[in-house]
Amino acid sequence: MDWCHYRFRSRWDLDAPPDAVYAALAAAADYPRWWPQVREAARGEGGGGSARIRSLIPYDLVVTADRVREDPVAGELWTALHGDLEGWARWTVRARGAGARALFEQDVVVRKPLLRRLAVPGRPLFRANHALMMRGGLRGLRALLAERERDRNAV
Repeated sequence: MDWCHYRFRSRWDLDAPPDAVYAALAAAADYPRWWPQVREAARGEGGGGSARIRSLIPYDLVVTADRVREDPVAGELWTALHGDLEGWARWTVRARGAGARALFEQDVVVRKPLLRRLAVPGRPLFRANHALMMRGGLRGLRALLAERERDRNAV
């Protein structure tokens, strides 16, 4: 087993139309506005970009992301990740009743030297840290989508 290899899967059920969810997830440079653990994000050329991420554990992960696939009709956003994490991440957005379900999948190898040295004893903590980050993102996205819905209804 490669202790530096991680696979994550999170499911977010949201009370917003799939196109609104997709639009928010596609605007990755805006993540710091609603996702507390995404501390910085910048758009790069070709639809990619970079981000600095920090959850509960006091370390930053810095990654660059290259868009592999962006398909609003299929509800799919797929990026290749480089930097402190090497691999890929994908969002898939589908209708769910009157709302949407966003499925996040990630397959990465940690490249940050300190985290590689702590891979075996730190693995449960790193996984819990990721779960807390995803929980923060879900809360933030729900709030953003609710705010946008209120603004739309106010017009």
